Amino acid sequence: MGIAEQWKTVALMVVINFAFAVVNVLFKKVLDGGTNQMVIIIYRLAISAIFLGPIGYYRERKSRTKLTGSILCQLFFGALIGLTLCQYLFLLGLKYTSAAFSCAFLNTVPVNTFLLAIPFGIEKVNLGSSGGRAKVLGALICMTGAILLSVYQGAPLTDSHSKYVTPDAENSKKWVLGSILLIGGCLSWSSWFLIQAHVLKSYPCQYSSITILTFFASIQTAILSLAIERDASMWILKGKLEILTIVYSGIVGSGLCYVGMSWCVKQKGPVFTAAFTPFTQIFAAMFDFSILHEQLFVGSVIGSAIVVIGLYILLWGKSKEAADQCGVKQIEPVIEEGVHHDDDPEAQVVKTTNT
Repeated sequence: MGIAEQWKTVALMVVINFAFAVVNVLFKKVLDGGTNQMVIIIYRLAISAIFLGPIGYYRERKSRTKLTGSILCQLFFGALIGLTLCQYLFLLGLKYTSAAFSCAFLNTVPVNTFLLAIPFGIEKVNLGSSGGRAKVLGALICMTGAILLSVYQGAPLTDSHSKYVTPDAENSKKWVLGSILLIGGCLSWSSWFLIQAHVLKSYPCQYSSITILTFFASIQTAILSLAIERDASMWILKGKLEILTIVYSGIVGSGLCYVGMSWCVKQKGPVFTAAFTPFTQIFAAMFDFSILHEQLFVGSVIGSAIVVIGLYILLWGKSKEAADQCGVKQIEPVIEEGVHHDDDPEAQVVKTTNT
């Protein structure tokens, strides 16, 4: 992959996380207005499937791989773990904690993905190389920044009134339960990157796979929602902001962004793609401060800066390892050529030089 292609994936992931931040801001507005969160998820997933279906059929009609029962099962469980379960756990954790606290947990996704990828052989760590050590160091720094974001608030940087709620002794049990739910949601989100990487090996059709994923997830979420609450009035949208939020989050948030992430997973792997997740929190904090006029704290700024530094080190380590591997592959054929042509003086020179 050339330098231009590498920067293309980086730019795409930054744009995707910017779009996710917009979705979070819109979600916060409509949830504060009393809209049922499960209904929003069902509608957005359904709109995504309807929007991507014709696009996937047209763009991939000539290159689409045969859809087998095994692939459908993988997509079903990918939708269950990475969409349905992830969003349910995250929103339930949000209910028991706060928006700022919940958003900070997203910064653990890159490290979770990196650690989960190691036992499955998707990601390898060679502590004997500088690239391998940089990946481990970057993961640890990212985790440190995420922890700081979660536990340290610090002094306010502005005079505006803060909506951030710090837990007290009275609701500490709910706060702990919410934290556990948020960890579960982030682990589910990290698992999706690994599942999607596996799916794309046998079914490399981003549009079609995301269409099927969102279709499965909309049905799963609808069943879950009906099992929890059966109030028919909650399905009625009451305002323009609710409609705008659902349409935008369906087409962009659950549609095009997931397609873009699948393409990046296919090109650069799940760890690289997940490594950009902290940018969602950073962009969301910017929106909270500038648009929603929420308070900005020292802890958020320092924690976000540490996360970005760790992310850079992790990506540098992956790039260094990839460069070292390419170098080995380029040298080996030259050495073999020198061995098999001992009578050729030029080959002898090549052999001696590489030795």
